[in-house]
Amino acid sequence: MMTKTDEAYVFDTYAILEIIKGSKNYEPYLDCNIIINDFIFAELCYKLFRESPEKANYYIGKYSLFIIHASPQVIKEAMNFRAKNKNKNYSMTDCISYLMAKSAGIRFLTGDRGFQNLEDVELVR
Repeated sequence: MMTKTDEAYVFDTYAILEIIKGSKNYEPYLDCNIIINDFIFAELCYKLFRESPEKANYYIGKYSLFIIHASPQVIKEAMNFRAKNKNKNYSMTDCISYLMAKSAGIRFLTGDRGFQNLEDVELVR
């Protein structure tokens, strides 16, 4: 189990939802620095309002503190990556988050098995 660290990850929506649900598999990441972007935040808001409206505002407030905006260059690179990998059905949001992590020199924390063999990915299910 990790202790409080300066280690940072770009979290995908699945990772955040698993943490909210109390998944044991994500406990090692509770003390890491969380980074999300506007796209992850939007997806998180939607899923929380849809699945847990009574808890939505609490978690939206909590995770809004971790937003870092994706640069136009990262978005451009992410859409090029997505186009080159169109057969893998990566979501726009995950592509942006993955390239954001790569450009920052950190890992992308995801539960999406489609990313499992890519560098700078921490896959947790």
